[in-house]
Amino acid sequence: MFWLILFVLGLAIGSFLNVVALRYDGGETAPLFSPRAIGGRSHCPHCGRTLRWFELVPLASWILQGGRCRSCGAGISIRYPLAELISGLVFVFVPWRIMTMTGISPFGSPLLIGLAAFWIVAFEALFLMSLVDIRLGIIPDGLNLFLFVLAVFSAIFLGGMLGPANHSLFGAYSGIFGLQGNLWLNRLVGALFGGAFFGFLIAVTRGKGMGLGDLKLAVPLGLLLGWPDILFAIGAAFVIGAAVGLAAIASGRRTMKGSLPFGPFFAAGVAAVFFFGYQVLQWYLRI
Repeated sequence: MFWLILFVLGLAIGSFLNVVALRYDGGETAPLFSPRAIGGRSHCPHCGRTLRWFELVPLASWILQGGRCRSCGAGISIRYPLAELISGLVFVFVPWRIMTMTGISPFGSPLLIGLAAFWIVAFEALFLMSLVDIRLGIIPDGLNLFLFVLAVFSAIFLGGMLGPANHSLFGAYSGIFGLQGNLWLNRLVGALFGGAFFGFLIAVTRGKGMGLGDLKLAVPLGLLLGWPDILFAIGAAFVIGAAVGLAAIASGRRTMKGSLPFGPFFAAGVAAVFFFGYQVLQWYLRI
């Protein structure tokens, strides 16, 4: 029942974040949670009719209505239920992943509850960033600042409680890459590496290969993940981005000269490291 409650809560949060992302129309420095973005009743994007409460039940309303508006019959984008579903899965699988890493139910330990809540908040922020970047091609500075504050918070509180040797998602394997003795030095190196890597790409491509928003995102994510986690997150992001880009070119939806927002791939890279990084590295080293 508790997993079900988490899933439903995640659906509701995902519905809210999707609305915020759709209503946001400012630049990188514009406030994300403005009154226009979080205020006002939800309405059909086609006929403009204000929706009733039973038409706003996350995921269920879209399924029961066949993905269409009850009034005008126009199709409702699959973006709505998909965003809600992804958020719901984040609320379920983040605690589940922590449970598999520690062997302890996260609901029985205040420390693990805090750790699960921290990562849920981090992934929801990355999810909102991805929704905005897909729609507008920008990464709001407010989200980068929020991730930076979250990273500092984790280093002070969660890192202090877990200890410097247990902060990496790669566990004991992180020792292979060094810099594991000092938590703050490790996080600082992660931030510097992320910033330097994307700064180099921007300089080499003269801003055509990567945007400044990607660099501003890499620094807080480097501080959040530390070393070597940020290295693997960036690598996974490029692999996922290349696969999606090639599929888009093969289907004719993109050309070789086209572009894709990198923020969602960066978020996917972080998720790949969080959920599968330890197992993939373990499998590789055993080979």
